[in-house]
Amino acid sequence: MSRRRRKALPTEPVRCSIETLSHDGRGIARQDGKTQFVDGALPGETVMAKMVSTRSKFDELRAIELLESVPERQESPCGFADLCGGCSLQHMSGDAQIRFKEDTLREHFAHFGGIEPEEWIAPMRSDNTLGYRRKARLGVRYVTARESVLVGFREKRNSFLTDIDRCVVMDPRIGERIMPLREMLHELEAYKRIAQVEVACGDDVAAMVFRNMDELSESDRTRLIEFGKAHDLHIYLQPKGPDTVHRIWPESSGHGDERLSYRLDEFDLTMQFHPMDFTQVNAGINQKMVHRAVDWLDIQPGERVLDLFCGLGNFTLPLARRGGQVVGVEGDDAMVVRGRENAQLNGLDNVSFHGADLHGDFTGQSWAKEGFDKILIDPPRSGAEEICKYLTAFGAGRIVYVSCNPATLARDAGVMVRNGYRLVRAGVMDMFPHTTHVESIALFERDAS
Repeated sequence: MSRRRRKALPTEPVRCSIETLSHDGRGIARQDGKTQFVDGALPGETVMAKMVSTRSKFDELRAIELLESVPERQESPCGFADLCGGCSLQHMSGDAQIRFKEDTLREHFAHFGGIEPEEWIAPMRSDNTLGYRRKARLGVRYVTARESVLVGFREKRNSFLTDIDRCVVMDPRIGERIMPLREMLHELEAYKRIAQVEVACGDDVAAMVFRNMDELSESDRTRLIEFGKAHDLHIYLQPKGPDTVHRIWPESSGHGDERLSYRLDEFDLTMQFHPMDFTQVNAGINQKMVHRAVDWLDIQPGERVLDLFCGLGNFTLPLARRGGQVVGVEGDDAMVVRGRENAQLNGLDNVSFHGADLHGDFTGQSWAKEGFDKILIDPPRSGAEEICKYLTAFGAGRIVYVSCNPATLARDAGVMVRNGYRLVRAGVMDMFPHTTHVESIALFERDAS
């Protein structure tokens, strides 16, 4: 049976008048009753666009010529922005990006939760919108036609890697070394068998974790080590699963020294982490976010505080510095260990870390039976709908919810309000400038009525 041929795409550019912006940052136009999603276009603009794909209900296009622009447009700081999928809003001014993210959060609260905070707070903005990104997973691919190795993010709307030689949003210790990294990988005997590179940066040290699909020869290991020495990078290998990650430069003593670190100076804390651990990508916003969360919870002497999805203690330990008894709970046992290590490192004895399944009722756990006066929750993108149903059992007067997904925050806020809490204030945090990612924070207080 012959395979159905796809209909050939029109080759002539299409004129598009952009009406609004989708949540993924594409301009939206309409023609003959059909929706058009246009990469690289802003509301109010008129562009000529090339057809990328067509469906029965919508078309996908890419702007190739600007006919009428708007004041919100800016020159992209990166020459690869039109193609690279790592960023989608570089052509939009910083103020416009913030307004877009605020509007996204408002729309989700209205649509999913049917609620609105009593107070919208001013957005938390990045001091640096370039060179901020400290964590990333970079794809690696050998392209036979070019006889070169590509390293970077996927192109927009497809699985190809973008041909880049630098990345302006990455920490310069990584972003300025893309081309040397590509050249070094091409020199390896295993140049076709490196699948990806995880990168992580602490305050003083940056690391690369190479996913090697085969055991490396001694000469390849030597090349990687020499690359680390030349560029002041820690070098790790990952031959199989995450538990196989190990450092080859500098040599590891095997006693838990495979750590990077960052400071939270306001709380006199040094936070250590493994390169594969989850940490916030934007150090500047993280400092401000932790300050705001601790300020909003307003810990008083003798209070018990619960930190759910606590990770390595990014909020837990600053809360402990403010007094009271703090309990950090995490579903990942390795992160529970990391939290305990950081508590010991910083001399804190009014904090404890526990592992638990955070997808169901955990109110019967020993650490939970005394209840809590204040709660902080920082869940993954899937949110915490089930957990929110149980939080009322603790009787906490205040709950701070840190979110990386406005849709699940809005949904969970609806659960909280139905269970006796008021949504007092909320706002966005620009954790990922130049992207459509919306990080936000919300304060709930127990309804006294």
